[in-house]
Amino acid sequence: MTDQLHEVAVTVNGVHRSVPVPARRLLSDFLRHDLRLTGTHVGCEHGVCGACTVLLDGQPVRSCLTLAVAVDGATLTTVEGLAAEDGTLHPVQQAFRDCHGLQCGFCTPGMVMSACGFLADDPDPDPDEVREGMAGNLCRCTGYAGIVDAVGQAAGALRDSGADPRARHVVPSGPGHADTTGERP
Repeated sequence: MTDQLHEVAVTVNGVHRSVPVPARRLLSDFLRHDLRLTGTHVGCEHGVCGACTVLLDGQPVRSCLTLAVAVDGATLTTVEGLAAEDGTLHPVQQAFRDCHGLQCGFCTPGMVMSACGFLADDPDPDPDEVREGMAGNLCRCTGYAGIVDAVGQAAGALRDSGADPRARHVVPSGPGHADTTGERP
């Protein structure tokens, strides 16, 4: 017996995608196997660790607990959708790098996506609020100090720029900003 396929159409990282999938396909598998967006990691597969967190219509969700057919018509953001087109890291990604919040890197995509959702709701958190806001993500390296510092640094950078933490990073241009395109005038 074969599974009946259902067409799932979504906008992922600003690109419209439509793929037929079985009704029981998890969103994490849809992203990784059908759309080849392997930045979303699958850890516990029970929604406990948060490694598979993505943004669904701007809200963090566990992609290992969400069926792909349930997100038909939605807008998704994965960790691949945060850096600027020229590769400049999103402020949250840069802060994780600067503050040694990466550890082994396995949980990092979920941490970054959770931080983006958290900072959209609380743009000026203190360290205790960051710990509470990120409590749904587990780091097996137990390096939470760097992660808390990273979210704090990202909060400051995002407040200064006025950027939506859930949006793809845009490199500022114009007077006072360096040209990062590599193009000569």
